[in-house]
Amino acid sequence: MIPNSLRSFALGLLLAATVIGGFYFFGPTEAESTEKSSKTVKAEKLTEDEMIKQLTTKGFVVHTEDEWNKQVAAVNETKEDKNEEKTEKKDDDGVVYRTILNVSMGMTSIDIGNALEEAKIIDDGMKFYKEVENRGLENELRPGTFQIESGMSMDEIISIIFK
Repeated sequence: MIPNSLRSFALGLLLAATVIGGFYFFGPTEAESTEKSSKTVKAEKLTEDEMIKQLTTKGFVVHTEDEWNKQVAAVNETKEDKNEEKTEKKDDDGVVYRTILNVSMGMTSIDIGNALEEAKIIDDGMKFYKEVENRGLENELRPGTFQIESGMSMDEIISIIFK
């Protein structure tokens, strides 16, 4: 019985593959839809004004390229003004930045310098790295959590983090 069952199964697979292959090779070349959607026909005929009107009714904001460039320029100007105000505040008011620095295993003095630069504690992360390297402390980095302030000197920061 097992050989007859296997032959029947194989014959069924062969017949199914033949029928599917026949439809694949001799069937229609393109899929045709039975009904045309009114949305697709309407989308093809929309004018620019109609598209803008539909987008604005759905909550979108549509700008021309010139309008967009004007807005970007205005935003950049306000950012520059804020940056100027921040530098003035730092000089006039003596703003001190504080950060909590988490040093984990595998971090290097370059990573520490970049983190301190991002936190506005030091001006140049590479200068910090070179100072650590000049002192021969690059292998003395200890993991932990440290509180650092922008008013600290480079010597104080290095003595806190490296021991």
